[in-house]
Amino acid sequence: MVETSAQSGAAPMPHDEFLWLEEIEGADALTWVDEQNQATLAEFFDDDAKATSDAIRGALDSEDRIPGVSKLGDLYYNFWRDRDHPKGLWRRTTWESYVTDSPEWELLLDVDALAAADETEWVFHGARVRRTDRRRALVSLSPDGGDAHMIREFDLETKEFVDPADGFVLPTAKAQASWIDDDTLLIATDFGPGSLTDSTYPRSARLLRRGEALEDAREIMSVPVELLSIFTGVDRTPGFERAVIVEAIDFYNSRTWMRELPVTDDGIAEADDLTVSWTLIDVPTDVSVDVDRDLLLLRPRTDWSGTGPNGVPFTVPAGALAVAPYDTFVHGGGAASAAPMVLFAPEEGPQPRTSLQGWSLTRDHLVLSFLTDVRAELRVVDREVLVSGGVPASQGGAVSEGGAVSGDVPAGRPGALPGRALPGVDPMLSVGLGAVDPDDPATANDVWMTVSGFLTPTTLQRGALGTAGEPDADLTAVKQAPELFDATGLTVTQHFTRSADGTRVPYFQVGPADGGGDGEPAPVMLDGYGGFELSRLPGYAPTIGLGWLEKGGTYVIANIRGGGEYGPGWHTAALRENRQRAYEDFVAVARDLVARGVTVAQKLACSGGSNGGLLVGNMLTQFPDDFGAVSCGVPLLDMRRYTKLSAGASWAAEYGDPDDPADWNFIRTFSPYHLVDEEGGTTYPPVLFWTATSDDRVGPVQARKMAARMQKAGAEHVWFFEDREGGHSAASDNEQAAKTRALSYAFLMRQLNG
Repeated sequence: MVETSAQSGAAPMPHDEFLWLEEIEGADALTWVDEQNQATLAEFFDDDAKATSDAIRGALDSEDRIPGVSKLGDLYYNFWRDRDHPKGLWRRTTWESYVTDSPEWELLLDVDALAAADETEWVFHGARVRRTDRRRALVSLSPDGGDAHMIREFDLETKEFVDPADGFVLPTAKAQASWIDDDTLLIATDFGPGSLTDSTYPRSARLLRRGEALEDAREIMSVPVELLSIFTGVDRTPGFERAVIVEAIDFYNSRTWMRELPVTDDGIAEADDLTVSWTLIDVPTDVSVDVDRDLLLLRPRTDWSGTGPNGVPFTVPAGALAVAPYDTFVHGGGAASAAPMVLFAPEEGPQPRTSLQGWSLTRDHLVLSFLTDVRAELRVVDREVLVSGGVPASQGGAVSEGGAVSGDVPAGRPGALPGRALPGVDPMLSVGLGAVDPDDPATANDVWMTVSGFLTPTTLQRGALGTAGEPDADLTAVKQAPELFDATGLTVTQHFTRSADGTRVPYFQVGPADGGGDGEPAPVMLDGYGGFELSRLPGYAPTIGLGWLEKGGTYVIANIRGGGEYGPGWHTAALRENRQRAYEDFVAVARDLVARGVTVAQKLACSGGSNGGLLVGNMLTQFPDDFGAVSCGVPLLDMRRYTKLSAGASWAAEYGDPDDPADWNFIRTFSPYHLVDEEGGTTYPPVLFWTATSDDRVGPVQARKMAARMQKAGAEHVWFFEDREGGHSAASDNEQAAKTRALSYAFLMRQLNG
């Protein structure tokens, strides 16, 4: 590929004859898209694919699905889509009604009716209810399913939007807004030219008062354009009212600023001059910060060493969790006044088996979520232990006189899990846990727990954690999702293989217990992601069950490096110049499936979306002989120009900066768009690229250009489909989601089965 000169000092820009396809709404580009769509749908969206699409939509619209709720005050809020309401209903009910088989819902907002009235294809992006009186809400609505949305004030009593002359309205943008008080918002949005970062996100945090024009909002702070974004929020926990602003340097580094909010005798926070008196939490930028009441929870991505009180040194290892008293740490001088207490540290060595995945706090407890070789476990630590600054040996730590306050940093041995196990957790299932409402004394220690697996429909449970030495209450099933596909004869197994450098890589396999039973290699869909420290875990997916498993396919998820299954070290092992390790892990799983006799290369497909699209794009171009077909969704593919497209600049910390010649030297080795053999000497497996015009995160243009380049190079069986709406998920409603997935499965199954 011919390279042309770029700006001085930048890496050369390869010649690109398909730049015209980067005009997202360009007439020529959309004509090309329409022609591609017609050909793809005519070839693959036949009667069988339509039937699959209908079946998938029926499952997604099932009336027996669990309506997930969040508690606010005495009511439980839910957003619901079904066949009659494809855009959805925002509604609420009481607990007594929710636990019945047929809850009575109070309708707040009918998005379908709103879309019809406004003649706009609104997609609901959530609502932030004002906690002072629970009468008003900030409702976010996207006009096309993209990340950008409008924010409008909504009255929950009249169930109408507030007149724009009196209410808050933020124009469509990648915006944030939180209530400071009844008449003041803390916002970050597009304020006009120069107010966005290179990553297309807000760079200015401001105060907006009722009746004030957006351009008159007072600025609190801003970040340089080269940073990722600025984020805002408000903590309304009674007695701990605070505002927070986060300067996101990149995906993995940030600075957190806190500001206590004044309160009246009624306990309602009032907006004073919030442009001053902000305090920076003094930790390294790669330490993630969580604030809850009187506690700081701190998790570093790399080892954090420092000096505590009395000059005592401390170290918090990468992937560990440490706690510190909020007031002493934030207002007293950081770690020098209150050294962080290590609650959990991963095992030492190149590949720790156990990683901390997340946590949730009730009033009196911290619940920790762990994976050990991608198998789940939950542990409960009493909050009084954390506040007192010591972890008893019985709870996984070492008793220390004076605890963190004296400069000691009590910690158990690396890999030891703190606290007590929460019983009833099947390690082969995925478990999610969250507090019900820690601010309500009646539910202060109640938790939700969701449990699901590849073949196990979701169960929603609720229970209370014990206090003052009392035992935890048994979690009780509140809702049970139905079986939405036939899993007869199917089983789930976990396997491990070795990557090119000897690293042990796990994967899950879902399919017939006997491998098919007829001695024939199974059609296998191998899925993966391998980026941004995201873990791929078991979960019930009727789309896969109906579209793949019921049709005789086997489904596999590869837990490759770049993900978060083994903590931050598993992620950083595949960052930037080490990206190839993720691809070596993935192809190692593919080859292990063949070596184990599960399938053969001709009947092995790979699929992935977004960063997973980049993954399978590299399988297509680097390892074409290992796969029989490729489904590549909403993908990154042109890694020379990705930082100039949509929100691509925000991912430079993950992949590198292609304008930097040193970075481009390694990025070019995993840029599928530049790895296409334009001489026609490589035989590629059939490939389907699918995306959405309205995707404002990755954008549709990389998939467009990749398909066009491969077709121009003479590659056979290169197909493309682009829906107009849906954003980065390529699905603004269940009908669209069902159609896109059914199209992908139909394409793959036909290629593998001939």
